[in-house]
Amino acid sequence: MDHTVARRLASDEGDEALSLAGAEADPDSLSAATRLRRHMDADLAAAALDQISLRRRAVDKIGPAGADMLWTRDGLEQATRGDVSRWRAQCLVSAGFTDVIDLGCACGADSRAYLDAGLRVTAVEIDSATAELARHNLPGARVLCANATEVVDNLLADAPDTTVVMMDPARRTGRGRTWRLKDVQPPWSFVEKVIGVAPSVVKLGPGVDRSQLPDKPVTYVGHRGDLVEATLWAGCGDRWQGDRAVLVSSERVLELPGALPDPQVGELCSFVAEPHPAAIRAGSLSAIDDSLCMVSDGIAYLTADTPVDSAWLTWFAVKDVLPLDVRTLRSWVRDHHVGTVEIKKRGVDVDPVTWRRKLKPSGPHAVTLICTPARDGANRHGANRDGAKRHGARAVVCDRIR
Repeated sequence: MDHTVARRLASDEGDEALSLAGAEADPDSLSAATRLRRHMDADLAAAALDQISLRRRAVDKIGPAGADMLWTRDGLEQATRGDVSRWRAQCLVSAGFTDVIDLGCACGADSRAYLDAGLRVTAVEIDSATAELARHNLPGARVLCANATEVVDNLLADAPDTTVVMMDPARRTGRGRTWRLKDVQPPWSFVEKVIGVAPSVVKLGPGVDRSQLPDKPVTYVGHRGDLVEATLWAGCGDRWQGDRAVLVSSERVLELPGALPDPQVGELCSFVAEPHPAAIRAGSLSAIDDSLCMVSDGIAYLTADTPVDSAWLTWFAVKDVLPLDVRTLRSWVRDHHVGTVEIKKRGVDVDPVTWRRKLKPSGPHAVTLICTPARDGANRHGANRDGAKRHGARAVVCDRIR
């Protein structure tokens, strides 16, 4: 989106265009574009219809506030989920901060949550068109179109002591998404400079290499079934001591301490659990429940005789344990009339798409195959009856239960 179109969308002219576009059931259709061009030029009509499509998606991701915000496609795709933004805003309020300097605010999804939580916001965005959208989206905030690296010193010099800096370094290059710190923008050296002089929160991709981060607390944030980000906290108070896993929803926030030793490895039992990826990345498995064992050293599947009721775990009931062999599994799938096969794997060389095709599922039943190394071929489900090697990989045939 160019700067001129962004300014028009953020004006009264844009409000009228958006009102007309919002009446269209299918804003992506050719007929909708034709009707709108009777009332305005093609550029504004296309931009208004695109905004309606983006706003409808934004409501699902951000919440009701997304319905009156202006977006770019990249800005919406990269925006923090609404529940997570609101959680982070409440964390800052609880820590005693009153002001936020958001360096690289994009369309302003995080800053909108800060405003709604009662924080004062100064938002900086380098792209002039996106900055226009952010001004519309952040009523009451100070929005600057500037390079964060050039204005941060002045902003901090004028800021009250209860100010925190928010940074969300861009994690896309010409080759796509990156987890490498050397590829982020603004440069990681700038991020390190800021966290050395001011309380800071840095939003990072969930796949970031922890060993490359400074010795500051990192929170691995889960939302629904996804690991959505790693958040680094610097100088934000006693609440942030050590790595943690956090599971955020609109109803509650759950936390586990991280960087813990793994649970002991035990015999495969009647049930297998897949931990939430936030707990895995944070090293929090031991904190979920001390009755659980791992199925193999370093492999994040847990096992128990009875499922433990926990929001951190998805449980599967074990039906059979087989060698990790396509022909053996294909025979099992055929004999049990299985038409739907979910394949999960850790620590083994399995391509779920290729294996699912080779298994040729057909029938009314569904199973989950958990492909994993096993500590010992002998277990109560009789994995050795097919000649499986001890300490080899296994396909644990399961029913998903919760």
